[in-house]
Amino acid sequence: MHSSNNRDRYAVLETWGGSWKFLAFGLAILAYLIAIEHPHWFVLRPATGTAIAMASAAEAAPVQNTGADTTKP
Repeated sequence: MHSSNNRDRYAVLETWGGSWKFLAFGLAILAYLIAIEHPHWFVLRPATGTAIAMASAAEAAPVQNTGADTTKP
């Protein structure tokens, strides 16, 4: 009778394990489907004001026309 009790316990644990794995798989698929609808969530942006200032300072400055002709004849 002890062996039958172990089999029943194993069957219940196996059922719960399968249910949790199926739930985790379903939630992973749901998260993926939501994430592909929102690509703007994955754009890297500066987090602080200092980082924003440094990022805008690192951008290329516009070329200023000084009036000098730099082309060779």
